[in-house]
Amino acid sequence: MYSFIEGKLADLNPTTAVLACQGIGYTINISLNTYTQINGKESCRLHTHLVVREDALILYGFAETGERHVFQQLISVSGVGPNTARLILSSLTANEVADAIATENVRVLQSIKGIGGKSALRIIIDLKDKIMKDLPAGENLMTSHNTGKYEALSALVMLGFNKPVAEKALDQVIKAGGGT
Repeated sequence: MYSFIEGKLADLNPTTAVLACQGIGYTINISLNTYTQINGKESCRLHTHLVVREDALILYGFAETGERHVFQQLISVSGVGPNTARLILSSLTANEVADAIATENVRVLQSIKGIGGKSALRIIIDLKDKIMKDLPAGENLMTSHNTGKYEALSALVMLGFNKPVAEKALDQVIKAGGGT
């Protein structure tokens, strides 16, 4: 129903943003990744998804359309609701979720609090074909036998590096051809 809402950030915390738009304040549930991207901005555009429940209308917002797309695919899986999908996208970026599904990396999905083995397998089984179809031709994905990126990320976090900064640095190394 609402594709996006653009306005002034009236309030922001790690789980919700209030966008003031034409005299109306919209409370929008966000992931930690979206929070990181919009934190410090005076105004922004959030791509939204409206969840209609018997007792509430709930808006979920995303800084990028790719994150919203992964969210919509995740909630299509039986047993994965909007809050679980938001939790997944707070723990991993949309690209990491897509990589984990495409490479059938159950361990990455299981590393998220509240996602067990059965849920991780269900997500992979239900979404692998959809994710593979959505990937651009020639997309460079890690193979399921190469967990180097995740091992390097874990090591950097254990050494005290900020996870988002370490992820960006590793992604830059991979894109530059330094490892796959």
